[in-house]
Amino acid sequence: MITDWLPTSAKEVQMRGWDELDVILFSGDAYVDHPSFGAAVIGRVLEAAGYRVAIVPQPNWRDDLRDFRKLGRPRLFFGVSPGAMDSMVNHYTAARRRRSDDAYTPDGRAGQRPDMPSIVYSRILKQIFPDVPVVLGGIEASLRRLSYYDYWEDRLRPSLLVESEADVICYGMGEKTMVEIARRIEQGLPYDDIPQVVSRQPQVKAEGDDIVLHSYADCLRNKRCQAENFRHIEEESNKWHAERIWQLSPDMREGHKGEEVAVLVNPPYPPLTTEEVDASFDLPYTRMPHPRYNGKRIPAYEMIRHSICMHRGCFGGCSFCTISAHQGKFISSRSKESILREARQVTQMPDFKGYISDLGGPSANMYRMRGKDLSLCEKCKKPSCLAPGVCPNLNADHRPLIEIYKAVDALPGVKKSFIGSGVRYDLILHEGKDGEYRDVNRRYAEELICNHVSGRLKVAPEHTNEEVLKVMRKPPFTLFHRFKAMFDDINRRFGLRQQIIPYFISSHPGSTEIAMAELAAETKSLDFQLEQVQDFTPTPMTVSTEIYYTGLHPYTLQPCYCAHNPQEKQRQRAYFFWYQKENVPGLRSSLIRLGRKDLADRLFGSGVRSYNNNEKKVNKNNNNKRR
Repeated sequence: MITDWLPTSAKEVQMRGWDELDVILFSGDAYVDHPSFGAAVIGRVLEAAGYRVAIVPQPNWRDDLRDFRKLGRPRLFFGVSPGAMDSMVNHYTAARRRRSDDAYTPDGRAGQRPDMPSIVYSRILKQIFPDVPVVLGGIEASLRRLSYYDYWEDRLRPSLLVESEADVICYGMGEKTMVEIARRIEQGLPYDDIPQVVSRQPQVKAEGDDIVLHSYADCLRNKRCQAENFRHIEEESNKWHAERIWQLSPDMREGHKGEEVAVLVNPPYPPLTTEEVDASFDLPYTRMPHPRYNGKRIPAYEMIRHSICMHRGCFGGCSFCTISAHQGKFISSRSKESILREARQVTQMPDFKGYISDLGGPSANMYRMRGKDLSLCEKCKKPSCLAPGVCPNLNADHRPLIEIYKAVDALPGVKKSFIGSGVRYDLILHEGKDGEYRDVNRRYAEELICNHVSGRLKVAPEHTNEEVLKVMRKPPFTLFHRFKAMFDDINRRFGLRQQIIPYFISSHPGSTEIAMAELAAETKSLDFQLEQVQDFTPTPMTVSTEIYYTGLHPYTLQPCYCAHNPQEKQRQRAYFFWYQKENVPGLRSSLIRLGRKDLADRLFGSGVRSYNNNEKKVNKNNNNKRR
């Protein structure tokens, strides 16, 4: 029945017998009633708290704006979610080229949402209903809660709160925050002091240990100020007990132009308990797209329809990744019972053929991992538990994962469960104090490789150069060699013929052309022809992006090289495909110019067939000089 979904139209609201809505959510994605889609999660959480909620998916912002008016005025507030994916990453490649499709839209059609829906939707709602609060959420706003570098416009921008004209931002995973906002508004109480809320204040009123950042104007004048700010921003977003953060920004609201306003970021809630995570995942999702799409294919849904997320958070702290900035570094795991309930629900789906596509999470093998002594975690402000090495307080026992895998595979109707999320091989290789995890983690590797890999296991070394890996907060490449040896040994012993598929990034801060040539030579020696590669894309609220913009590492304030020139970036990327004939002349010539003929010979050999015309000319001149 259509009433199994949250209503998306006035007719569906009437079918429920409602004469008024408490909350109306506007989403940049198609409405898929599944726990992997943020708007659906927030809608279901508010519904469970007793509120009447509707969703308007992908409203038309170009016409007479009827989509923004069709459900009228909500009793409490409008919620705006630009989508499960940052709209700019969704719309543009690393080379700033417009993409031709959108995985979160029916039939993958492009153009069904604007760039930065957070700004566009919020401004429209404030224009039509100026007195109704607009609460902005989702990853797009979460990562832009304070001044940030916009790669696509190549400029520093202020907090999205001031540009969007929304009343507050709910950052991070917003279930508790959104329910509390609804309760406060209902009771006529202020809601700008709730955890995980970013609000607009008349002026900075710092108290106690509050952190006052350099103002947006100061950051515009001096990039070092932005770099200094970011260390505080990242550390506070990854602390168990964080401080409030303030930043002066321009006020962009009509009637306030030319004035300054203070942006206040409240600390996040403590990590969700298992019971709280279960409560969110156990809500009555249909797990299906809304019937309004009438069988149209939504690519992002196709990817996850038979998958199960087992935890939130990631303690890897990779410099280029936004997961911990949005979900936090502390792992919040579901119970085994909740995971099995969802797995049984998946087996009842009409198109289920017996294969669960992913039993994973932000990182597949962090389920139920946390500090042995949580009191130490509560004092820690390091953004990574794995860099520069595995924290000695980390419980890296993979036994709970093995139990989950076996329990899911034992369910009636399940032929096999796969692990599609990325695996941290440094965790698998970690032996702990006195080898406490050695045997169980080896058993996990065997269980994973023998029973949960569909022929190709994805891992992410990201680079081979030690200095670049330090900037990335990734383990040394020697660990990849160890893991590959383990992978090959298990395949050999169990008679399997499987591949390991490594991911790599070019043009990351710290990476030079020589470092990329070394990467090419190193992976060639391992018999890889790389497939899973990408050029570094600066996205808000990552260390790597701050380095790209400021030229300084936020934690040392020392200069760090980064490729900016499009030709230089393209040349770095070309080393991934050194084996393609069209790349050989240019790469070989470049390495000769850089004085690294040894690398050119490792990649292409020293035979004359690899020479290009310029190199032949150099050799001819040298021969004439000898004569």
